[in-house]
Amino acid sequence: TSPAEPSEPEAEEGTFAAVAEQVLPVVVDVDVVEVVEPETEGFSPFDFFFGPDEREDFAPEEFERPGIGSGVIVRQQGDTVYVLTNNHVVGDADDITLSLHDGRQFSAEVVGGDERLDLALLSFETKEDMPVASLGNSNEITVGDWVMAVGNPFGFESTVTAGIISATGRRAEGLGAAQLPELTDFIQTDAAINPGNSGGALVNMDGEIIGINTWIAGSQAGGNVGLGFAIPINNAADAIDQFIEEGRIVYGWLGVSISDTDSEQLMPLFQDLGVANEPGSLVLNVHRDSPGGRDGLRPGDLVVEVAGETIESTFELQREIGNIPPGQTRPITVVRQGEEHTFDVTLDERAPEDEVRARTDIWPGFTAMPLEDAIRDAQQIPGGVDGAVVVDVTPDSPAAQGGLRPSDVIVSVDGEPVESARDLYALLAEDTGTRELRVNRGGQEVSATLPGF
Repeated sequence: TSPAEPSEPEAEEGTFAAVAEQVLPVVVDVDVVEVVEPETEGFSPFDFFFGPDEREDFAPEEFERPGIGSGVIVRQQGDTVYVLTNNHVVGDADDITLSLHDGRQFSAEVVGGDERLDLALLSFETKEDMPVASLGNSNEITVGDWVMAVGNPFGFESTVTAGIISATGRRAEGLGAAQLPELTDFIQTDAAINPGNSGGALVNMDGEIIGINTWIAGSQAGGNVGLGFAIPINNAADAIDQFIEEGRIVYGWLGVSISDTDSEQLMPLFQDLGVANEPGSLVLNVHRDSPGGRDGLRPGDLVVEVAGETIESTFELQREIGNIPPGQTRPITVVRQGEEHTFDVTLDERAPEDEVRARTDIWPGFTAMPLEDAIRDAQQIPGGVDGAVVVDVTPDSPAAQGGLRPSDVIVSVDGEPVESARDLYALLAEDTGTRELRVNRGGQEVSATLPGF
């Protein structure tokens, strides 16, 4: 008799090998190509030699920019298979190819993407049954739990690394990385994550996906130094449904500009208002014809609760508001001049991010600070002048239209004296109609009009 062929050893349940065997089939490599058109506006060396009207034949050609990342198969509906990845992985890709662990390849399309969560959903078509990831509960993870990161680091397909959860609840502002998504916290792990791992899986020892690997705190060369960050899968679960149904994430919109009360730059204002380092989120401006403005919120309000949920920071306010469907009404509690007020606010739908950033219709459109000695000396403001000093004016805002300028000292509103920033915000909260301001500008008193909502 011929000797029996050696069989593959079976992975013991609960081991790294068993988890890898379960997860590798549901993690795909994402290869993207973006066609980039060179910028031709402004000065070009071609202008010097040929003149601006003779450069068309010499313009640099468009080129292809490749990129790599990872993704996770999260659903199959009929012949359509859905893959979750990071939004920054696919960007504005013109061509997307997905490679499975078993070598099969598929051309994919973007179903939807969202930069505030840094998530995107891809789809491809096949009549074959695909392996689908088992999603875990990222709220149940604990610091010290073993995890594995699965993905495509540096283009090395189907790579598995192991480590532990080293922290939870990390936020973008705490990580010092402005490019990170603003509406999620992060799982921190020391499992090796490198460029190309983005969009891949962070899995627990039950083989469940608990996070989408997103970002590394690496060396200047971009390598791993033991600090990797993943979006908790619970933050992504609802996004999958919205991408499929709407092609995008639909956010609620309150229509206010806000700040944490521990901001060093605005600390004198927070101290004057009596909210310095208090939990909550301070309203600085209110958009015209916005839910917050229509339903009672005013500059100087400290938001402390939304629909029964305590608000500790601007991050929590943004997340709570974003998760409320547009058209829904929720009670919002604020502290105004030391007293609590609750307003029922009906939210609108948030516009695309670039439109929100471009809006200038905020009221009042300026930030004022208490007139401290340092500001008084720097601006050479006479000792007998009291009020609130304007430190910033938003271009094209009501304040700018009404003639306010930085360094103006607001001394009265509709004839009511202003002796501090607290006085000013109290007066602005009383009435959002047109207000007549007296300001001290360079030692001279002049009038300024603040248009209403």
